[in-house]
Amino acid sequence: MKHNGIITRSVGGLYTVESSDGVYECKARGIFRNRGISPCVGDKVKFDNGVIEEIGERKNCLIRPPLANLDQLIFVVSMAEPSPNLLILDKFIAVAEYQHIEPVIAVTKVDLADCGMIESIYQNAGIKLCIVDYESDDPAAEMRDLLQNRISAFTGNSGVGKSTLLNSVCDKFEIPTGEISRKLGRGRHTTRHAELYKLPFGGYIADTPGFSTFETNKYNIIKKEELSGCFREFERFEGECRFRDCSHTKEKGCRIIQAADEGEIANSRHENYCVMYEEAKQIKEWEL
Repeated sequence: MKHNGIITRSVGGLYTVESSDGVYECKARGIFRNRGISPCVGDKVKFDNGVIEEIGERKNCLIRPPLANLDQLIFVVSMAEPSPNLLILDKFIAVAEYQHIEPVIAVTKVDLADCGMIESIYQNAGIKLCIVDYESDDPAAEMRDLLQNRISAFTGNSGVGKSTLLNSVCDKFEIPTGEISRKLGRGRHTTRHAELYKLPFGGYIADTPGFSTFETNKYNIIKKEELSGCFREFERFEGECRFRDCSHTKEKGCRIIQAADEGEIANSRHENYCVMYEEAKQIKEWEL
């Protein structure tokens, strides 16, 4: 009889599958390899006698580390040491939007610098923010609510406080959160793999490579024509530009440029969009 489950770990062709009646070690049918399909952590599967027989349809998939069916991607950004890099943050948000993954920004080290600027930019853009204040009684309470019953991944530059946040969310991971990076293959001499960790209050959590190693153009090449759709605050001005094929970068009569000039869209978001648009223009057809 086939069982339903979710792949929580993948190493060397062996898959750990969690089902309602237990945890199983499985292999995949050779037919997947013949079709160029590889089971992925986060995949919903059907299996029988230790063999994965079917892979459910994916709503999204990251390539490295391979993770499927994410509900949200949480970008941990510190207000100081290191300071926020808004261009990199906007590139990540665009990839999440393109993949239909809900972007969330977790802001740390708010005791070292004011977070009002970040709040203003991204609340106006309609991006969910979670302010992590370790001087409060339960700094991770809001984050815990966001994670409940969802599959979530965290990413962020080194030094932004990811491990501290994960420890605050839950101190009962199967492995200490300080080891997650090593387990997930950070480091020159380790094998990269992905793993989901079950949360005691429902949901799963995965760690992903930091901003320095997660190069967005290796995960999704977004065509210049599709880029504006990855900036959700542009949507309300859709169809209001003078020219139908407006790039929203320099044209006269562009409603997006007007919105940025008038403060309806944050200048930094529009400027970063223009940088990303110019980069997208350089993509060769064969890369797509």
